[in-house]
Amino acid sequence: MGSVTPQGVQQGSQQQESPQAPTPSDARRLHYGEFYGLLPIDGDEPLAVVSGNCQAESLRIMLDGGGLRTVRVPPIFELEAADVPHLERLLSRTAVFVSQPVRDGYHGLPIGTAELTALLPPGSQAVRMPVVRFAGLYPFHAIVRPPFDDSLVPPVVEYHDLRTVMQAWAASGSPDARPSIPGGDPVTADRVRAVADQSIAELQKREQHHDTVVVSDLFGEPAFDLMRTINHPGNRVWSVAAERVRARLGLPEHDVDPGRPLLDTVHAPREAVVLEAFGIDDAPTANWTVNGREVPAAEVERAHLAWYAEHPSVVPAAIARHRLALETLGLLPAGSAL
Repeated sequence: MGSVTPQGVQQGSQQQESPQAPTPSDARRLHYGEFYGLLPIDGDEPLAVVSGNCQAESLRIMLDGGGLRTVRVPPIFELEAADVPHLERLLSRTAVFVSQPVRDGYHGLPIGTAELTALLPPGSQAVRMPVVRFAGLYPFHAIVRPPFDDSLVPPVVEYHDLRTVMQAWAASGSPDARPSIPGGDPVTADRVRAVADQSIAELQKREQHHDTVVVSDLFGEPAFDLMRTINHPGNRVWSVAAERVRARLGLPEHDVDPGRPLLDTVHAPREAVVLEAFGIDDAPTANWTVNGREVPAAEVERAHLAWYAEHPSVVPAAIARHRLALETLGLLPAGSAL
């Protein structure tokens, strides 16, 4: 079930046509075969489901085994109305539910953390995991979800560079825009460390507010094996996170070696000022790595400036959302009116 069968032999011909290639929809359903009921859920261990953004799958991999049988589910932002019955069916037999905090009615669907937790059977356990973001290693990068269209993302890489944002603002022609990027002095190591401290404080705030497992303490000594981008943690983070989830559940320790780097498709450049700020003995890099291909930062900058010209309303939204970081880095004078 869910596979694509070859077309039949043509009438009056001995020649069989080539099998049809799976459509993207078919491939996706097979990828999540257990979720869609296309594949059986084997094993006698208690069933565990991890729900959230793209980080959830990495945590699921590190939790599998050792008394848990995990099921791969689509990331929360991909779910559609037709997926909800499959999720309800799966949760009705789930013993352990690990979820990032998601608001009720997310994307107009009943898939918020509280809504999904209510579907669990009696005796099940629920643990919350924070969305892990740490800007200390990549202080110029930001994620922007414009309130008027949260699907808008720039090309090449989905991360905004605050320096490029300010270039776009200066070039926008707005009477409030500065003629050049505010603050001509180079960003200092002290400013980078300040961004890191703010980022850790924000993560701690989310951990406490949602009563999640704690991972913020991992970033006291930043290193590039912790984060590949501002929101793509490396294996070391997931190993510790899985260990702490298991501790909350009262399960014995269980180490998992996934045999590959997790969330490895995008690596951000490593800037010299960051190496200086944290005493990291690595060489700086000027390029992004995207799906194994090196992409110069200048190429990303050109693509993003062109995209901002097409979507000018994103620029002020980015400035408003990340004003504290802009001021901390010296890219925007504190208290300036924009």
